[in-house]
Amino acid sequence: MNKPSDAEKVVMTACQGHCLSACLLKLHVKDGMVTRIETDDGQEPQYRACAKGRAFRQLVYDPDRLKFPLRRTGERGEGKFERISWDEALDVIASRIKRVKETYGAGANILLCSAGDLGWLHNGGLVERVLVRTGGYTGVLGTVSCEGTWYASMATYGATYSKSCNSRESLLKSRLIILWGWNPAVARGHGGITWYLKEIKKAGIRVISVDPRYTESAALLAEKWIPIRPGTDSAMLIAMAYIILVEKLEDRTFLDKYTLGFDKFESYVLGKEDGVPKTPDWAEPITGVSAETIADLAREYAGTKPAALMDGWAPARTAYGEQFNRAAATLAAMTGNIGVEGGSAGCGALSGVQRVQGGGFVSSRMKGGDNPLDATAPFRKDSIFYQRVQGPGKGFTPAIKWYGGGPSTSYLNRVRLADAIIRGRSGGYPYDYKLLYMVNINYVNQYANTNRIIQALKKLEFVVVQEQFMTATAKYADIVLPTNTFLERNDLNAGNLAPFYGYMNKAVDAFEESKSHFEIAIGLAEKLGIGDYSDKSEDEWLRETVQECQEIPDYDIFKQEGICRIQPIKPVIAWEDQIKDPVNHPFPTPSGKIEIYSQDIANRGNPMLPPIPKYVETWEGRHDSLAKKYPLQLITSHPKLRIHTQFYKVPWLKELEAHAILINGADAQVRGINDGDMVRVFNDRGQLVIRASVTERIMPGVVDIPQGAWYNPDENGIDRGGCANVLTRDEPSPGGAFCGNTALVQVKKK
Repeated sequence: MNKPSDAEKVVMTACQGHCLSACLLKLHVKDGMVTRIETDDGQEPQYRACAKGRAFRQLVYDPDRLKFPLRRTGERGEGKFERISWDEALDVIASRIKRVKETYGAGANILLCSAGDLGWLHNGGLVERVLVRTGGYTGVLGTVSCEGTWYASMATYGATYSKSCNSRESLLKSRLIILWGWNPAVARGHGGITWYLKEIKKAGIRVISVDPRYTESAALLAEKWIPIRPGTDSAMLIAMAYIILVEKLEDRTFLDKYTLGFDKFESYVLGKEDGVPKTPDWAEPITGVSAETIADLAREYAGTKPAALMDGWAPARTAYGEQFNRAAATLAAMTGNIGVEGGSAGCGALSGVQRVQGGGFVSSRMKGGDNPLDATAPFRKDSIFYQRVQGPGKGFTPAIKWYGGGPSTSYLNRVRLADAIIRGRSGGYPYDYKLLYMVNINYVNQYANTNRIIQALKKLEFVVVQEQFMTATAKYADIVLPTNTFLERNDLNAGNLAPFYGYMNKAVDAFEESKSHFEIAIGLAEKLGIGDYSDKSEDEWLRETVQECQEIPDYDIFKQEGICRIQPIKPVIAWEDQIKDPVNHPFPTPSGKIEIYSQDIANRGNPMLPPIPKYVETWEGRHDSLAKKYPLQLITSHPKLRIHTQFYKVPWLKELEAHAILINGADAQVRGINDGDMVRVFNDRGQLVIRASVTERIMPGVVDIPQGAWYNPDENGIDRGGCANVLTRDEPSPGGAFCGNTALVQVKKK
């Protein structure tokens, strides 16, 4: 690190951009301004910031940041606002919350939050705490990122996907790593993974990539790239299972001892159930992967111990994508790679995350607590929700998540939100929704079917947005409240499952009139007459939280250093105790075993949610009737130079890589498209204009528009910003997942 000047100080903090890495930042501050940003240069593995974290200064000082509260003066979406005071803004919001509750019921108020630039204290739970104390609200649960993966893990292991992840260093013990829909060089999730990628390459561990794209990770690590059609991953896994079975490569002892229902899966794979053996020849026309390649990969995976099948989240963000993660977990069981170092349990193993040894920070007591509407709201008719004891003293937990939340209709699946607003009671929802309060979320841009979301926002009586910029969503607000960044307030994070705790030190004063989420919530609570909202300052909340965490010895030292590294006692191996001692450590499923067959799912009686992993053909796939009109399959990848819509405007990052649609040379040639041409991408839901990147790094028949570019419609409603969700469908997978990688489009040269 360069030595700071006499007039300069260095402030330590941890990045919090919603990529889950929480990397260490060293902020050089002079005259109250951040002048440059450096990162971790300490012990390995370092938590080194990527280009986004290093460029955060340009985001903080962007002249387009929101400076003061705004009130809409034009039509929704027109972007016309006037400046108002904080006092007036909070008065208006409080009065509308009260009016909606008194007129339509508390459930007509909806709260929608995301995790970008938020921490332990400053998050959507602060507004939730306000709404709980006003009588309740309609919540929006589930996650766009990994709901299908979550569902699969709950069904198979009885726990969330994070419980199925080995430590990162476990990858260094693998003899084979399959990157299946996982691009860790870009989607770095949980920090520190890049050091391990370097070590994997240095160790000469064989790596194979299965993905529609030749990703950065494939280029860096993989000896072989196997391109596969979106939405067909489970078919290939099941065909691999066929080879493993007929060639007797399975670990039958493991299956007999630790799993339930494998016989039913075996019957399906061998064709005894339906008369169709799931051979590689069966899978080839579905997946686009040759039968020989499928068989070879099956033999290599089954014959190489230990092996890590790293099934990422992206293939589960498809219609019926939960079958992909369930099938991956089944193959991990078939090969005995669960509970062993160097293996992987499947179900969305991110990056071999390293969990801290203790309990971490306790759940924020500044969150709202129980929603009063839960006690009276009826159960969903589409949900059978089981509760079971996890073990002595462990309490109760839902057996399987359904559409992202509990059985109560006081919560909506995120993908269904626009539909709920538009149709209300007439569509079977419990309320006619009137008010939407959004905290740090670019709903218009980042959720499926942008044009339908706009229709929903125009129907609402009142919309509040807490934001840093005038985003596409903020333009549809009645009141916009400017929030500060994590450089302008104090907070905590826990490395998001990585082995350290981070202190997010305030480095500079808040930009113009922007406020922290804590300050906004306190002000709103006062306007609503909530006298017991908080009895502590920001620092008192943070200090008390750290003092309760046994792994952080001293609050003041922690704050000064900005990081507290945790040295694990030993590598974390998911389900190691269950494999070593299944009697005293059963899996947290109803049977106490790995449930390849789930009775919980069978009880639902939904043919689109089979109780064993199966291949179910997606809607808007190659064989859909729409394919004649829209012949290209769209995927919406995560770009390396922004986190969803964050960082999109940062000039330094825009210089590094232009936003473009990736299209294979063969598909481009028949359309007369050359590299760099402007093209029109469209389907029945919308259309956009974007630059074409003609490349062999994506397979024929598939195009990729990286998600997160800012929606910018022209006078004809054609998006000129390259927002992928103009084209996606707002229909969740049966397991509740956002299906951002299931859509058909056409591309034509402008």
